[in-house]
Amino acid sequence: MSIGIRKAAVYVNIILAALILALNYYVFIVDNQFAPAGLNGIATMIQYKTGFSISFMSLIINIPLCIMSFCIGDREFAVKTLIFSVVYSAAFLLLQQSGMNHIKYDAQGHDTVFPVVISGVISGLVYSMCLKSNASTGGTDIVSRHITRVKPSVNFFILIFILNAVVAFISLFVYSDSGYLDYKPVALCITYCFISNFVGNYIIKGTKNAYKFTIITTHADEIALEISGKLKHSTTKIDAMGTYTSTSKSVLICVINRHQLVDLKNILKGYDDTFAFSELVTETYGNFVHVK
Repeated sequence: MSIGIRKAAVYVNIILAALILALNYYVFIVDNQFAPAGLNGIATMIQYKTGFSISFMSLIINIPLCIMSFCIGDREFAVKTLIFSVVYSAAFLLLQQSGMNHIKYDAQGHDTVFPVVISGVISGLVYSMCLKSNASTGGTDIVSRHITRVKPSVNFFILIFILNAVVAFISLFVYSDSGYLDYKPVALCITYCFISNFVGNYIIKGTKNAYKFTIITTHADEIALEISGKLKHSTTKIDAMGTYTSTSKSVLICVINRHQLVDLKNILKGYDDTFAFSELVTETYGNFVHVK
């Protein structure tokens, strides 16, 4: 795939993510009286109280933040996030004017946890799509990224949690229309944040988990041959010296898929004078060209 096609695919992915999030807000979030995560949650509460559209509020919030991000040097991220924000705002505005109320999931105050779960899963998918494309959904993601760039010691996830906790606290007062504090919107906001973060992290990391094996042995060639033949994976061989016995050893390094974990352990059981340990790998990059 050429560089031009790959770049185009990235921008298509960002636009698709924006359309999905706009539909998610329209169908599952706005009419169920809870604030989702981040500054979009603030925009949702403003629309609930004043009728001022989320579309315009999102642009008012995100355009200055994207300009700020662009000026401090994060230009690619800023441009991609701006594209996401504009497409999301335009798509949500069109949905609002479409009159397609029949596709909305309005729980009418009963079993509201179901639209929260659905919208949280969809939002997690969108977050992962944006992160993989070096973009974001705007709002607190831009703020958090800037703060962690200036102060790398600040934990990104703790910062996001704090910002979302502020949104949840504000929703306690926004959705309490009956003269008493209603804690249900707070619980729904926290549930939404947890689900969206969990799903986003799982999609980014969980589906690409692998295992790295470090094998110290005197049977390196035989083990490497079995791994190649049975598991279709190559190994890297390093000459080493055992400090306890002062004897020559070989170290094999191999990365395998999760479902091959038992198979590799069974291979190693057939060799004496062999020690191995495994580590969880959350991401792999690149590949070697197979030469026959």
